[in-house]
Amino acid sequence: MRILHTADWHIGKQLNNTSLIEDQEYILKKIIEIIEEERPDVLVIAGDIYDRSIPPVEAVELLDKAFNRILLELNIPIIAIAGNHDNGDRLSFASGILKNNKLYIEGRLKPRVNKIVIEDDHGPVNFYVIPYADPAYVRELHGNKDIRTYNDAMKAIISGINQEMNTDQRNIAITHGFITGIEEPETCESERILYVGGTDFVSYEYFKQFNYTALGHLHGQQKAGDERIRYSGSPLKYSFSETEHSKGIKLIDIDSAGNANIRFKELRPMRDLRIIEGSLDELLAPDTYRGTNTDDYIHAVLTDEGELMDPIGKLRSVYSNILSMERGKAVNRNKDSRTSAGEGFRQKTKLELFKAFYESMTGNEFTPERASIIEKLINEMNKAGRSE
Repeated sequence: MRILHTADWHIGKQLNNTSLIEDQEYILKKIIEIIEEERPDVLVIAGDIYDRSIPPVEAVELLDKAFNRILLELNIPIIAIAGNHDNGDRLSFASGILKNNKLYIEGRLKPRVNKIVIEDDHGPVNFYVIPYADPAYVRELHGNKDIRTYNDAMKAIISGINQEMNTDQRNIAITHGFITGIEEPETCESERILYVGGTDFVSYEYFKQFNYTALGHLHGQQKAGDERIRYSGSPLKYSFSETEHSKGIKLIDIDSAGNANIRFKELRPMRDLRIIEGSLDELLAPDTYRGTNTDDYIHAVLTDEGELMDPIGKLRSVYSNILSMERGKAVNRNKDSRTSAGEGFRQKTKLELFKAFYESMTGNEFTPERASIIEKLINEMNKAGRSE
């Protein structure tokens, strides 16, 4: 059986108040091209189909168009679950009717996890669909007051599945959450925090008995403790913390013995997300942007020290989709979360404090010329203070 694993479509997403619907339509067409080429037996969407619980009209229309093409024209079944961005009740509306057209949407977790069976030449493959649910909901659902964390919740859910799962058959899990293995997971800014204090972590150990586990929530494609437990990642970059990600989908071929062969198919966007850095003159120079897509979504880091007149307007004349800009090198500002004054700040003069602050914020040397200017300003302020 061939499974196309995707997740985190986030249809209707905006980035810095800029709609990405056109980019999403483009990338969904690319996914459909892969479906036409690879002819999977099923398309899996592991949560966060929409970006918010009440999606805009254009997002609903785009999903409807994509599903119609995949289901009715290409005759490929779809299994989709709700993620933490989705409204499970809205998403699963009319799901009983839709399954007759091979669209299986699981919006709300049930006391007994729903099993979807799809046959291939070697027999049945069982898909256990586990939509996103917080611990309080699972605690009430199972009547178990000991369920406090996401890990507790998943343990109870998987325990129920194990009681009836036929391990002689091929079994696939689909879920959405923070599944962690031994290695540190790769996260990014656009993933909504599920809970504070690390209690959103779920052990990968619960999924080791499945032939494959299709995960959603983390936007970088990666494994979670085991080669057969995978995040497909999002099909598009949804924050500037994802600029180094390689986006795509997973193709999984399950043989008659349940062995999984996993391939990655890269998706190239219509417009990329990029961070550019340099002085304003450097970034506006043709040699800098020649050969690049100036329609990409851009975050600019300006290294100029002096005052600039309308820098973002000037940058927009070249980079039409610049979304944000900052001054200085962010890496220097973030390298130490403590105050830039450091230890012994009470014994330091105002000039020494400003020197430490300046070098911490800019990464540049506080030269004698700069010190002379600041010292003069400090003396003038002291005189003004004494005269009041």
